[in-house]
Amino acid sequence: MDHHTRHVHHEGPQAQPGGPPAPHAPDTPRAAGADWATAVRATLHCLTGCAVGEILGMVIGTALLWGNVPTMVLAIALAFVFGYSLTLVAVLRAGLSLKAAVKVALAADTVSIAVMELVDNGIIALTPGAMDAGLSDGLFWSALLGGFVVAFLVTTPVNKWMIGRGKGHAVVHAHH
Repeated sequence: MDHHTRHVHHEGPQAQPGGPPAPHAPDTPRAAGADWATAVRATLHCLTGCAVGEILGMVIGTALLWGNVPTMVLAIALAFVFGYSLTLVAVLRAGLSLKAAVKVALAADTVSIAVMELVDNGIIALTPGAMDAGLSDGLFWSALLGGFVVAFLVTTPVNKWMIGRGKGHAVVHAHH
């Protein structure tokens, strides 16, 4: 009896075709933790939606001469909308119903987007003069981009931890 045959009983449960996903046994890779490459990809996915929404919100608020608070609220709201939208499009393409896709997007992205927005907007708010800088001001863009970099660095380990526990973007990967 070869080594593999003797240890077949250690393999995790298998999913039935068309049925729910099989639970993960304690020795499966997901239960052991996610790799950094997966976490980086998940965070870049989140960052893309957040950046599009946040930049659009900042541009709209600034162009309409709104104050800092309404502009920031719009930017954060649009960051969530665009962040969720990227996931929705992907899981809808995989054949999920709209209701199921919304549930997956909320489960996959909420913590990641929230951490990213908290860090990113915290950096902007704490950078002297950044909130009052205009769209043509280098301080505006450097604070925004610097905030994205720091948010990426903070959110990646959060995503790694969540994916390793079958949460966050691991929910999306079940539908690819």
